[in-house]
Amino acid sequence: MKKRKYKLSIVVAVYNLEDYLPRCLDALVNQTLKDIEILCVDDGSTDSAPEIVDDYAKRYPELVKAFHKENGGEFTTRNYGLERATGEYVTFVDTDDYVESTWAEKLYNAASENDADLAVCAFERIDTKTNKVVATNMTQYGNSVKEISKDDDFEVFINPAPWNKIYKLDKVKDLRFLNFRGFNDMIFLTSSFSKIKRIAFVPDVLYHYYLRYDSQIHSVNKKDVENFKKYLLDLKELYIKENKYDEMKYMLDLMVFIHLGTSVMYRASYDKSINIKKMIKETIEYMDKNFSTWRKSPYLKFGFSLKKGFKHIGLWGISKLYKWNMPMVYIRTYRFLIDKLKIDIKW
Repeated sequence: MKKRKYKLSIVVAVYNLEDYLPRCLDALVNQTLKDIEILCVDDGSTDSAPEIVDDYAKRYPELVKAFHKENGGEFTTRNYGLERATGEYVTFVDTDDYVESTWAEKLYNAASENDADLAVCAFERIDTKTNKVVATNMTQYGNSVKEISKDDDFEVFINPAPWNKIYKLDKVKDLRFLNFRGFNDMIFLTSSFSKIKRIAFVPDVLYHYYLRYDSQIHSVNKKDVENFKKYLLDLKELYIKENKYDEMKYMLDLMVFIHLGTSVMYRASYDKSINIKKMIKETIEYMDKNFSTWRKSPYLKFGFSLKKGFKHIGLWGISKLYKWNMPMVYIRTYRFLIDKLKIDIKW
């Protein structure tokens, strides 16, 4: 195989946010990893972001490549960059965030030295209004390398966002981000699990993710749920096509239970136009028909969960409530934790 010119392609999805963009790009052009390309894809911005991108491309011609396209949404912007990436690995960055100067180097070294298809680092979630860190995530695996197998479910608990990860380009070049709200990242990451084998972890906090509450999707509507169900069936077909379904069905079905059965149903419960009890009933029927091993998953047995710790025991408890036809107990409890106690548990 011909050696690629760049070690890492960094796709920067740009849409407005002129106040944040220079901070993001300054961090990227000052990375300690050499042989990188920064693909800035402007998605029809209406502020000064296009001029900022062009300025950086002019000042750093060996690093920054500027692209401008008609507005089509973040998924089209990421796909545009992915299609033009030429590095050994590829990653994606949001322009309102920033990275440490060693972000690319530490991820690349972890991946290349361990022949990993994916490398993941820890990150901070920061409240934009107060500038306070509200959570630190993905430190739990330390400096480790794990192989995807039917004996463990660790990959289910990797955060779905693409920006604290680098993917081996040859593994994901044929994948695409999809056109629907809220669950694009989860579908892309889970799709990649059908093609990759080894994942390297870096426990250092290298990515700083800013919570802009005006951009967050706190709820979902009925159309979102139906779209998600449709794309999950496509995801299952991908695993079948890759001859991975028999091996990975417990992981995939558990992923569906966590994201559709628990997370999406919780968020849908805030939409007053939805009969949430009816939707949960329909969703359980959908999972039983299409992802049926969630009911007998080896990952949702008490002994397995006990070895995994508090969160996993909680997940086991939620699965029991669903199996006992008491899902609303979970929904009401979770809403109380979020709304009243301000405790947000990320699975």
